[in-house]
Amino acid sequence: MKKMMNTVPFRMLAAFTMAGVLVLSTSCNKDDKYNNTPLPGLPVATVLKSSGDSAAIIGTINQFRSILGDSLNAVPGKTSGRREVNWDGVPANLTNNELFPLDFFNLTDPAGANGRKRGLLYLNTGSPLRLDSSNFAEIDAAHANEFVPFSKKKTIIAANSNTSEIVFKVAGTTTDAFVNGFGIIFTDVDDANSTSLEFYNGNKSLGIFKAQPKSVTGSFSFLGVHFATEKVTRIKITAGNSHFAPGIKDLSDGGNKDLVSYDDFFYDEPKQLQ
Repeated sequence: MKKMMNTVPFRMLAAFTMAGVLVLSTSCNKDDKYNNTPLPGLPVATVLKSSGDSAAIIGTINQFRSILGDSLNAVPGKTSGRREVNWDGVPANLTNNELFPLDFFNLTDPAGANGRKRGLLYLNTGSPLRLDSSNFAEIDAAHANEFVPFSKKKTIIAANSNTSEIVFKVAGTTTDAFVNGFGIIFTDVDDANSTSLEFYNGNKSLGIFKAQPKSVTGSFSFLGVHFATEKVTRIKITAGNSHFAPGIKDLSDGGNKDLVSYDDFFYDEPKQLQ
């Protein structure tokens, strides 16, 4: 198991070991270079990372859940606690195709199911979303054993891109919202520089945070980032360095691309922007 927890101005570098856990202050620069001197005015973020199988990463996930809020919210109208998203309850007609709605988890119909009112909205960046229960073997049979889900049995990608973007709404409404933290489970990260989250407050970047590669014990990589004071209004997800398509082979399968899918989301309750 590989695990990191960082609480730092995001360009400071320092590392030490405590209770068997690597505590590392790490850079968020696009070129992954480190700056040994803390810079004034940068946001302070707590960064949790781990990789391996489900058992290897669950402790880090639970730690991040506690940071977000112990209460897992299931109905609108909350102002604290956290939300989680997995894809397993999505109906079959939206699975194994490119029909997954950008607003599936931002339902605003008062009569609609509360399970779809989670305040999460994908932006239309030009690529449809593909929710898949075949580990993307329907795209290429070589993927069948590579892109396994964390919570059985569906994962998601941007169909024609390796990037996607999400924003937040007050659950069950169209009201713009923010969060302070967000975590994600990636599957099959091979390259230490291929997969990341970039956080924004409006148009201001709060930093790029890279996921750890998978480990010998399993294919999952968890990355969670929580800001002490900054409001996060948008997140860019970069999953690998290529989109999925027939004939594009992953590094794990002898190819030259790092294909990455992702599964569960974790974030604190979206709150109205003031």
